[in-house]
Amino acid sequence: MDEPRFRDCAHYWRSPLVPGGDMLTAEYREHEFSPHWHDAYAVPVIEAGAEMYAYQGAQHVAEAGTVPVINPGEVHTGSRAMEAGWRYRVFYLPLDFMAQLAGDIAGAPQPMLWFPVEAIRDPDLAGRVARAHRLLEHLSASPASGPLQGDPLAAEMALIDAMSTLIVRHASSHPEAGRPNADPPRVALMKERLAADLTAPLTLSELAADVGLSAFHAARLFTQATRMPPHAWRNQLRLQRALAPLREGATVADVAAACGFTDQSHFTRHFRRMFGVPPGRWQGSPIGGR
Repeated sequence: MDEPRFRDCAHYWRSPLVPGGDMLTAEYREHEFSPHWHDAYAVPVIEAGAEMYAYQGAQHVAEAGTVPVINPGEVHTGSRAMEAGWRYRVFYLPLDFMAQLAGDIAGAPQPMLWFPVEAIRDPDLAGRVARAHRLLEHLSASPASGPLQGDPLAAEMALIDAMSTLIVRHASSHPEAGRPNADPPRVALMKERLAADLTAPLTLSELAADVGLSAFHAARLFTQATRMPPHAWRNQLRLQRALAPLREGATVADVAAACGFTDQSHFTRHFRRMFGVPPGRWQGSPIGGR
């Protein structure tokens, strides 16, 4: 019998139990995620099939039952690792959520958490993450934004259980050493200039002049440090900054203009490559699950 193939189908949703976070329930076969990063911890659990992704300078494969965590700000891709594609559930958890939980576990503030580069192969953890995700998704809110239906107590308990297990078993602190050949002060200055006004045109020569380098050396230094050229990094920042106004109900056209995209179609194209759905569908995702 032929192996069933997954279809490209993604459902983003949110829960008041995870303020500022997003969740994704999806399956993919044809879609390929272009290089991008998240401001949050991406904590997926692969339910079926297998995903291939470039991360930290290497290609990785996450098969069913694994938890391939992506650390905040780290560039990665995503595509199928087998003909059928893959199905997964993903938490996008804010840094302050994870920091608070780590501090509660340790009884004192902790350094920034950092998770392994390789997909985590811990079946018990995978089961806990999947259960928490399902319970949160099954909660629903009333039309008048009333109290959650279902069992929010059980769902929140499962969430804390899953993420505390992840932290205790697999977290370390953020690596202190920078990447070889990186120049943090100059890269930081270039990031500042790129982020200062996302709607203002900026040339590579102008960016390089700000840090006393040639255009060639500025581009090479920035790409070595961030694994993205300056223009791609700036577009990723635009996408990250688009999420808050979209959540607040701003129109896609207004968000596209405010974040410096040429037009709505340009914004939609980049958004789909990163999130797997157009911004209008992402924006329409409900609070509290389906």
